[in-house]
Amino acid sequence: MSKETIRYLAVVLFLLAGPGAWAQAMYPTPHQSEVGPKRFPVAGALQIKGLPQGEAPTRQLLQELAPPQAGQKGPRLQVVRLKGGDARQQRSGAYTLRLTPARITIEAYDDRAVFYAAQTLRQLAQKDAAGRVTLPEGTITDYPDVAYRGTVEGFYGEPWSHQDRLEQLRFYGRLKLNTYIYGPKDDPYHSSPNWRKPYPAAEAEHLRELVQEARRNKVDFVWAIHPGKDIQWNQADSSAIRAKFGMMYDLGVRAFAVFFDDISGAGTDARMQANVLNFLQRQFINAKKDVAPLIMCPTEYNKSWANKTPGTYLDILGQHLDPAIRVMWTGNKVVDDITREGLEWVNKRIQRPAFVWWNFPVSDYVRNHLLMGPSYGLDTQAAADMSGFVTNPMDKAEASKPAIFGVALYSWNMQAYDPQRAWEAASEYVLPGAAEAFRTFSAHNSDPGPNGHRYRRDESAALAPYLRTFQEAYQKGQYATEAGKRIGEEFGRIAKAPAAIRSNGQNARLTEQLAPWLLQFALLGRAGQHALTVAEHHTAHQPAATWAAYLPLETVLDSMATVNATLNQNPYQPGVKTGSLVLMPFIEGIFAQSGSYLLGSSPTPAGVGKEASAAYSQSQKLGSQPLLYSNAGLAYSPLLEVAYLDSGEYIGFRPAAALQATGLHFSLGSNSLPTWGTFEASRDGRQWVQLTPTQQGGKGSVPLNDPTLRYVRLRNTSAKRQNFSLKEFRLAVQPATGSDQAVFAHDGSIRTYQPLTQQQPVAVTLPPELKGADLAVLAKTNGGTLTISGTKNGRQQTLYRGSDDYIRLPAEQLKSVSALTFSTDGRQPARLYELVRQPAS
Repeated sequence: MSKETIRYLAVVLFLLAGPGAWAQAMYPTPHQSEVGPKRFPVAGALQIKGLPQGEAPTRQLLQELAPPQAGQKGPRLQVVRLKGGDARQQRSGAYTLRLTPARITIEAYDDRAVFYAAQTLRQLAQKDAAGRVTLPEGTITDYPDVAYRGTVEGFYGEPWSHQDRLEQLRFYGRLKLNTYIYGPKDDPYHSSPNWRKPYPAAEAEHLRELVQEARRNKVDFVWAIHPGKDIQWNQADSSAIRAKFGMMYDLGVRAFAVFFDDISGAGTDARMQANVLNFLQRQFINAKKDVAPLIMCPTEYNKSWANKTPGTYLDILGQHLDPAIRVMWTGNKVVDDITREGLEWVNKRIQRPAFVWWNFPVSDYVRNHLLMGPSYGLDTQAAADMSGFVTNPMDKAEASKPAIFGVALYSWNMQAYDPQRAWEAASEYVLPGAAEAFRTFSAHNSDPGPNGHRYRRDESAALAPYLRTFQEAYQKGQYATEAGKRIGEEFGRIAKAPAAIRSNGQNARLTEQLAPWLLQFALLGRAGQHALTVAEHHTAHQPAATWAAYLPLETVLDSMATVNATLNQNPYQPGVKTGSLVLMPFIEGIFAQSGSYLLGSSPTPAGVGKEASAAYSQSQKLGSQPLLYSNAGLAYSPLLEVAYLDSGEYIGFRPAAALQATGLHFSLGSNSLPTWGTFEASRDGRQWVQLTPTQQGGKGSVPLNDPTLRYVRLRNTSAKRQNFSLKEFRLAVQPATGSDQAVFAHDGSIRTYQPLTQQQPVAVTLPPELKGADLAVLAKTNGGTLTISGTKNGRQQTLYRGSDDYIRLPAEQLKSVSALTFSTDGRQPARLYELVRQPAS
């Protein structure tokens, strides 16, 4: 059964069940629920008994359930301590909730459990037709599978704002998450250089407010320190950490962590780490009496980085760390799924259940993408193998909520966890006013793209089968009508989703965080709609209609390129990528194929023939990497994944004979580029001269002042493979001296064009292969009237006048014509893309 069928059946069941059944959904899913359809009204405010006076947030939550009504009392709500039951109910957060019209009873293991029972009551409450609050009769027995559940703000980049953190803590309280670890890598008072120093007054007050909000929502605020970059293994630094913990304790913090991740040098010594951690556990944690056991993040925090030799780093921690200290673990790799097998491997070495740090949906390694998809890849048999589970989110706190929602459901009740259902429910929970639009957006913004961690996610999964069907038919020159209809409907939803999210979502902060991607997503939808129109006309062999659809598709793709080049310009992965796994390749494939079709009417491309601009490459990885053409030059299409050149391999360009190279520009993200990369140029492809670029950090340029140079390349002159990021590798060109200055009108590329204005008409000397042939003119008149004239028998004759963008000039009309002149009366410049030779009729 396909995912699409499953989703359809789920919708049908929802509609049949009715709104009341949907309102009964409880998040996280309780372990045992015996709640029937019978409901009773809550006539007035609950009569709360047995709740400690100090539990003001829980009392307020219960009181808000039903407002007081004159002369009426609601049911009695009795809070008692949970007695008996199995071991699962003897843990923090466990409760039994019994609901009858006369009495509501909460049997709770601790105060946190009462708060959770109150959250469940809040979810169960409905209003009937008369506007009265009602509750169902029944019993719920519930408890968490994992003791510590929540997030670690442990990403690189801009930390969350204070308001983001406050809202996150409230979100956690509603979903029964109980852990927030404060450890943003770019907080200098958490890490170097200022981890020894107190926070400035304003920042300290913010932390105090966060601790108080966490306490109101039954969340442990865990403050982490990251001293390993410059720690000295002496008493002074051990005391400095303890003193910093004391400062945080005074702000209200009652849970602490020490991170030794992502460091090198002396700070990585396992025995010294264990010594200082044991010192802190015994001299600070145990001495305070009201502080949770210490959490630590090791240097070898995943299997791929761990020394497998017995008796090394992890074994040393396992043997020497105080048993109360919890040890964090990201899985088999830095970014990876979490498996029971992987946990069992590390648990044997650290001699305790690992505290999972799951690096999802964190996106600090792919900052041009959003990771909005389901929280899957989590072993539902691993509850006993972990002491805690926290997710490392994106720097966009609101956008991280769907993934955190999934983690909340998983860590509370693993056996009931379904990633897809949780993800769909998350959209309703996070953005109820625009849930469907939000699901559409998230479904196509889930894969991180090629990355150094090699961690990929499903994207556009429900649409993928239709895309495959369409593409298979399209390769054969056919248009798959039914698949095209389904794809077109989805592109329509994509085009409309951003506006619905902005206007109906009622979450200004989420809209703000998603803004660049919402803009790009709307363009993606429009591009997809245009691409289908192009494909329809292409397969119907209608070149004029294909060109008419091609031009708006080009315009939208240009707009997307502008968004990518101007928004979210961080120094790591700049730009805005959306639908990059499936949808953009689909659109770009149609765009490229339609362009080839429009140029391919003649046996060889018009213009320079074999002298067309081309890549000049000898590279296993990049030999087939496509080129991007523009009037300014030609460039390798940027590669999201890691690129490489083996020893002796090279990439470069051979511009058309009518073009002159003026400079090479590159951004390759490799600080070591000067040690292995040599830039070279040649007139004939045999004799090479070395070029001297200006560069810093793998980014720079090489001016080219010799008009006779015909080849330019970058060669790996080292003895081994070299990795780099292919962000930019571009050759700037201009018409060669003495060549037809309108060369872009017949250079064999549909991605270049010759502009013309009222003041500057364009004369095109026809090359031999175009003389006397049927021609198609690919133009963009921009609303003006285009006039084409030619010199015939010594007289200038008008061959065409009109506003068409696709113009046919028959051979009879062009007989004895050696040059064409193009002019426009339009206010906007027109474009002359290409003169294409047509087959003889």
